Amino acid sequence: MSTPRPMTAGRQRPVNVAVLLRDAFTTLNGHVLRRLAGSGHEAVRAAHGAIFQHLDDTGTTVSRLAERAQITKQAAAELVQHLEAHGYVVREPDPSDRRAKLVLPTAKGREVVAIAQRAVPEIEGRLERELGATRLEELRADLRRIIELG
Repeated sequence: MSTPRPMTAGRQRPVNVAVLLRDAFTTLNGHVLRRLAGSGHEAVRAAHGAIFQHLDDTGTTVSRLAERAQITKQAAAELVQHLEAHGYVVREPDPSDRRAKLVLPTAKGREVVAIAQRAVPEIEGRLERELGATRLEELRADLRRIIELG
């Protein structure tokens, strides 16, 4: 599934590797979001992955979530607020720092994580069928190398 590219000087902007990587992630993540919506979790959007992905079972401060997700504290707080309003997380006092609050997944939040984790083998199986086992392993190695370049 591709989306129309932005126009620059009357032509579609060229596609670079970073755009392809983002679009590939969006495609794969879309599979998980559809699975979540089909399981009654329509309130979870792509942006909420930044919270679920970086949330410790024992709780994580909004500041730490923002740092891990590389977003502003305000953006993280907004995402947490949405998830809290929909019953996916709760905020509780941090026993080690009375000024801070920990964001903790609820049973509903843990269900979202479990659904997403169960989708991974299906997604990777499809990639293996499409690309072949060797090419998929090479892709993984290439992606790890790109991350190491950072």
